[in-house]
Amino acid sequence: MSISKTPQDLVTGGAGFIGSHLVEHLLQGGHEVWVVDDLSTGRESNLDQARHMAPDRLHFVHSDLSDWLDGAGAKRTFNSVYHLAAAVGVKLVVEDPIGTIETNIHQTSAVMRFVQNSATPLLMASTSEVYGKGVRDRFAETDDLLLGPTTRSRWSYACSKAIDEYLALAHYQQSGTPISIARFFNTVGPRQVSDYGMVLPRFVECALSNQPIQVFGDGTQSRCFCDVRDVVEVLPRMLDRDKCAGRVMNVGNDTPITINDLAATVCDVLNSSSEIVHVPYEQAYSPGFEDLKCRVPDLGLIRSTLQFESTIPLERTIQDLALEYSRAGGAT
Repeated sequence: MSISKTPQDLVTGGAGFIGSHLVEHLLQGGHEVWVVDDLSTGRESNLDQARHMAPDRLHFVHSDLSDWLDGAGAKRTFNSVYHLAAAVGVKLVVEDPIGTIETNIHQTSAVMRFVQNSATPLLMASTSEVYGKGVRDRFAETDDLLLGPTTRSRWSYACSKAIDEYLALAHYQQSGTPISIARFFNTVGPRQVSDYGMVLPRFVECALSNQPIQVFGDGTQSRCFCDVRDVVEVLPRMLDRDKCAGRVMNVGNDTPITINDLAATVCDVLNSSSEIVHVPYEQAYSPGFEDLKCRVPDLGLIRSTLQFESTIPLERTIQDLALEYSRAGGAT
């Protein structure tokens, strides 16, 4: 099947939080976009704005990804593939480690088989979780990985995504398939929901109703939050064969904030009277749960290669999340 002059892209997991924003970004660039999503964590309503933008250039397929790639989609050809389908969220990982491992590894393997013969450029989403529990101040793409023991299911997500990366890079090395890997660091923004343990939407929801904000652990752990609208802008540029093929790049913001300060910032921005309370990890998740004290990306590679910088301040992200939540009448 030949490709039309309009660039055609496949976005797996495109009805998810990051995926739906990427779909909009591609449509704005004049692309035709196919979305395949089983809606296990995504929502078809996330694509409402994309449908309004370009109803004739958006195609949604509700299907298991590997089934579609091996069946109805097997003969389709795309200019680019963005593989964002994955099990997401600490809560989901802890509660369903089998589903997490099988979803991540099996679907990535199916995508690799799909692109290897056509040499279609592929962007694969990974996560800062692969760094494990290292103690560095900043994590660089070439750093060693330090995962916890297999007896702690909390690390199954990190391990499965690391396997995904190994598999992707092996395909690049053996067949030359132009594959780039984006390691996301705490992406946040509109359409992110609290269902799977995502911290910022959970805080915003509580603050809007002046309910207690639960901070897990002592709250001194720090993270770096980057707005999804900054993140998706750089992903198509990561498909540059000469600059990025066969490389892993951290994607995010490198200004850390403690979770205590994040909760306080949410309250300040939304003028909330919510009390901030602390909940032990073993009560929030399970006995023996481990968390990192600090996770800050080294962004030297993506800055020097693609001149990437995040521009949307955390305060605006909080406001936009709150506005979206309010418009939905409090429903997630």
